[in-house]
Amino acid sequence: MPQPLTYLIDDVARKHGHLRIGAASAYLRCDDETLLAEILADRRSAGLRLRRLAPTVLAAQAPPDALLEGLRAMGYAPAAESAEGDVLITRAEAQRTPPRTPPAPVPDGPPVPDTTLLGAAVRAIRAGDLAATAPHKPPATTAASGTAEAAIGDRLPRTTSADTLATVQAAALTGSPVWIGYVNADGAASQRVIAPVRVEGGYVTAYDHTADEIRTYPLHRITGVAELADEPG
Repeated sequence: MPQPLTYLIDDVARKHGHLRIGAASAYLRCDDETLLAEILADRRSAGLRLRRLAPTVLAAQAPPDALLEGLRAMGYAPAAESAEGDVLITRAEAQRTPPRTPPAPVPDGPPVPDTTLLGAAVRAIRAGDLAATAPHKPPATTAASGTAEAAIGDRLPRTTSADTLATVQAAALTGSPVWIGYVNADGAASQRVIAPVRVEGGYVTAYDHTADEIRTYPLHRITGVAELADEPG
């Protein structure tokens, strides 16, 4: 082989492989060579597939986020850096309130009442008129005081407990309607026309013309009672 060719082959052989190219997903660098050697020797880093490229640089086949999580799981506190070598500071994702569903549109005006509601309203109005305008007899004179307080106009009748019980019992026997003043549990006073059916245990069960149904009323909430006057024939 000619000597010039031998020189050429030897020169190419000396230069070949001085530059090496390989694949790496991430790198780990540190000025402390001992710390890098410790990480490289740790069995827990096997999944990261680390390889020393220089005394202060390790290459990893794992992606950067996996490399960060792996080192943190090993008890280290690594920091990610940008391509320019600046430390990256990640912020926690902002917790936002989910968008609210807009309320369903409300139709203009109240809903149209059905026939059942209209019928109940008419019955209540008529029963209220009956309770307010029905002629009634004045309450009986009480034996204790010798006086009686008459119900005048819209004022509720006032009688003693004994007179109330006696009048309601008599109406239950005869089936006659009576006019009562009543105060409910909320303290609201009203006047009603009822037809007593049964009186027992401190309660009177009666057909309430105002409510158009059978109801039970505590006697202690009835402020007074008056018999309805006979309509002129």
